[in-house]
Amino acid sequence: MSTSTVRFRAPERRKNKHTSRKLLDDSQIRDLRAYSTVRRAGVYSRLGTSETGLRPNQVEERWDRHGPNEVRHDKPAPALLQLLRMFRNPFVLILLGLLAVMAITDIVWADPADGPSYEGVITIGVMVTVSVALRFWQEYRSGRAAETLKSMVSTTATVTRTVGTSTVTTELPIDRIVPGDVVQLAAGDMIPADVRVVRAKDLQVDQSMLSGESAPAEKTATVREAQSDLDDRNILDVDNLAFLGTSVVSGSGTAVVVATGANTYFGAMTAGLATERPETGFDIGVRKVTFLLIRFMAILVPAIFVINGLTKDWGEAFLFGVVVAVGLTPEMLPLIVTANLAKGAVHMAKRKVIVKNLNAIQNFGAMDVLCTDKTGTLTEDRMALHAQLDVRGADDLSVLELAAVNSAFQTGLRNPLDTAILDALGDREAEVVADRYAVRDEMPFDFRRRRMSVVVGEQGVHDGTDLVVTKGAVDEVIGCCTEVLLEGRRTELDVGTVAGIERLVAAENGRGRRVLAVATRRFAASPGDVRECTVADETGMTLVGFLTFLDAPKESAAPAVAALQAGGTAVKVVTGDNELVAVTVSAQVGLATETVVSGTQLDGLDDDALDALVDATAVFARVDPLQKARIVESLQRRGHTVGFLGDGVNDAPALRAADVGISVDTAADIARESADIILLEKDLGVLEHGVVEGRRTFGNIMKYIKMTTSSQFGNVFSMLVASAVLPFLPMIAMVALIQNLIYDLSMLAIPWDRVDREFTEKPRTWETGSLRRFILFIGPISSIFDMTTFALMWFVFSANSPEHAALFQSGWFIESLISQTLIVHMIRTQRIPFVQSRASWPVLLTTGSACLFALVFPFTGLGQSFGLVPLPWTYFPWLIVTLVAYCAVTLWAKHLFIRRFGTWL
Repeated sequence: MSTSTVRFRAPERRKNKHTSRKLLDDSQIRDLRAYSTVRRAGVYSRLGTSETGLRPNQVEERWDRHGPNEVRHDKPAPALLQLLRMFRNPFVLILLGLLAVMAITDIVWADPADGPSYEGVITIGVMVTVSVALRFWQEYRSGRAAETLKSMVSTTATVTRTVGTSTVTTELPIDRIVPGDVVQLAAGDMIPADVRVVRAKDLQVDQSMLSGESAPAEKTATVREAQSDLDDRNILDVDNLAFLGTSVVSGSGTAVVVATGANTYFGAMTAGLATERPETGFDIGVRKVTFLLIRFMAILVPAIFVINGLTKDWGEAFLFGVVVAVGLTPEMLPLIVTANLAKGAVHMAKRKVIVKNLNAIQNFGAMDVLCTDKTGTLTEDRMALHAQLDVRGADDLSVLELAAVNSAFQTGLRNPLDTAILDALGDREAEVVADRYAVRDEMPFDFRRRRMSVVVGEQGVHDGTDLVVTKGAVDEVIGCCTEVLLEGRRTELDVGTVAGIERLVAAENGRGRRVLAVATRRFAASPGDVRECTVADETGMTLVGFLTFLDAPKESAAPAVAALQAGGTAVKVVTGDNELVAVTVSAQVGLATETVVSGTQLDGLDDDALDALVDATAVFARVDPLQKARIVESLQRRGHTVGFLGDGVNDAPALRAADVGISVDTAADIARESADIILLEKDLGVLEHGVVEGRRTFGNIMKYIKMTTSSQFGNVFSMLVASAVLPFLPMIAMVALIQNLIYDLSMLAIPWDRVDREFTEKPRTWETGSLRRFILFIGPISSIFDMTTFALMWFVFSANSPEHAALFQSGWFIESLISQTLIVHMIRTQRIPFVQSRASWPVLLTTGSACLFALVFPFTGLGQSFGLVPLPWTYFPWLIVTLVAYCAVTLWAKHLFIRRFGTWL
């Protein structure tokens, strides 16, 4: 079934007492309990249907009542609405406000003698338009691609209905299914709704998308006794109920639909999902930076306006105040962030990572906890033979050969264990087995016996016997045996031997391994090539040994986990699988397993208790979908930036609650759509590269914010001082706006800048306190040298009257823009610039061009049209001394800052 984007509504990140949340309400639980406890006729009666299915009038009536068999979902927003959402960026909103003010002052209230001025409006308008357009195009294109892929998938179900006097079985889209429909199930089918199984033959259902359990669940038509404690978790274990979102692994069956759409278990899960995702660490950081800058504006801009208004012209003072506000706003931040993220997205796409939500790249860099499922991420997602053991636990290859005989000659659906056995044997040995044995008969697997047998004739054996080879569940196979084979001798299967076997099997289970037993028996050969055998022949057998299986860890898992942990990202396993398997796999990939919390234990913990436990716990097992989300929320309350990697329906709430949700292209629709990042290869190693790329992107963004806000703060503080002491404006309003624009254009190359290795070695988060310290520590340095420039222009060049204001403004324009641009190289790294760390060539070219522009602009006709004048050549030696001193003091301040606060960017 095609689904659209659905999102988890995460609670606020605050501590509160835990209240158990349910997927299914009490009435749904009662209905499911009732369907599981009545016989087939009772099921048909309750649903108003029959073995031959619904009649057309019944289908129509139920369609009108229940609607299509679709879960709650949101259609993609129209393109126009998506475009409007791009304007919710806080910096864009600030610029739009300033744009409106400038439009009023420069155009609406323009002096009739001078006419309207469009330069300021155009400048800010271009900034807003480019930033919004780039961001919209990236996210709109990603959304359209997801919708196109989804529309290519059409899932159907085999439905039996009554048409006239005939019974018709046909394929229908599953959204046309209604309660009471009779559906036929076969291997490979998806369960089209929540159903009650009324007939089953070796029916195995993969419920991992809902439960997280890697092993298929047996489904039968057996009537279940009433169970008073039926709830969200154990409802999936009811053996005569199957659920939407699961699939048939093997066998066949007939089932009656009991619930569709929003009333299914799957639908109940999506009902806990909302259209808005919670704020991520990046969102919170942007908001805090915005409020910090707004506070600066609220103090400095009115002060500058009032001082200039009282001492000079109120109209000029107002326009100058607006320009100062623009100067305090990192107006290129949306564009630079988008450019950084777009570049990061392209780079990650080359590494098989598709970015759906651009902000997720920063969250990758800030992520200090990764919660991941087990199957397919840490493991190969396929059973592999771990060992072949005799009855005392010693390695015995003959056990593998006999098991291969059973797997090779059985004609039923080959399950993953059979495949693992034959893979372990190898192609050449399998050919030897095929040549050595000839099949006579078989007794197929069924869930009642939980074993299967083949009867073979053996080439070269002329004692007139055939060989029965049986493999299956340990208890069931041992129940057929009277002897054991040890070191080539058969001995009686006595109580002591059984006790030893039980200890051996328990030890293997304790290591998370699945165990099958293998037994044999010889009896008189049939006269022909075919022998009729029955279950009665599975008696008096000899137990020869055991096979142990494990969903083996990926070779890349342990190195990737180690690399993530070394980089400051803790890895936690959050799985619906059982504790033993989860612990075994976790230990094999290098995770601490001293503390393991199960879903049952989790229910007994309030939020305070879980918060106290969550940091020290690396393995959470048998957890349901809402518990996964609760673990994520707890980690977030502890101050962590959390990533969650999952691919099942049961992972969707946690994917939406996480700061960065990660899924794979083969995941369930709801998991893919709930994620921010899609991996084309389910491998933690891919994530490791994503984390580094996220930190690099985040580093370049923080460079821009810290460089811009500190230098602009220094400039604005200088304007405040100059406004108080000068008899004229320290800088022409439009020239100040041009200076700001040229500086920001030089910063457009920041996404292509290098990032020091030290910065990518640990997670990075938005720290408003650190930014505030940076601004207050570094910003005043530029003001100091602005003051020296003021003194230079006032005392040395006699620019100390309104008649010489243009000379003063031109001198400060050159010094201010060059120092602001040059200091980028001092601030972009904590190392010694140009010696230990050199900027990338794009940054060198753009900053160099900005400095050249500052030197040339006052000498051009355009610059003079804005009120600037050429500087005398004697000004430039003083400029060089000022810039050298500025760089030296900044390096010294950087050294002190790192010593005091331990970090730079």
